[in-house]
Amino acid sequence: MIREEAMKIIQTEDLQNYNWFSDRGIYPDEVGIIMKDNTWIVYSADERASIRNQVEFQNESDALTEFIERLRADKILRSL
Repeated sequence: MIREEAMKIIQTEDLQNYNWFSDRGIYPDEVGIIMKDNTWIVYSADERASIRNQVEFQNESDALTEFIERLRADKILRSL
């Protein structure tokens, strides 16, 4: 997956509550993706803006796939 494809999915599926390669702080209940030291990190934050879990990837494509999967799961959980 490439960034343009991921952004199209985000817009088409109206996925929300995410941090897209931003240097800002972590917000509550968000899914984020960042790049640090040639490693892509995908994380989920809890209601206190603390990282619940994170996974590191050596390539952007795998990180973007994980990021989209987490956003989709988040949307489903919010709809329950």
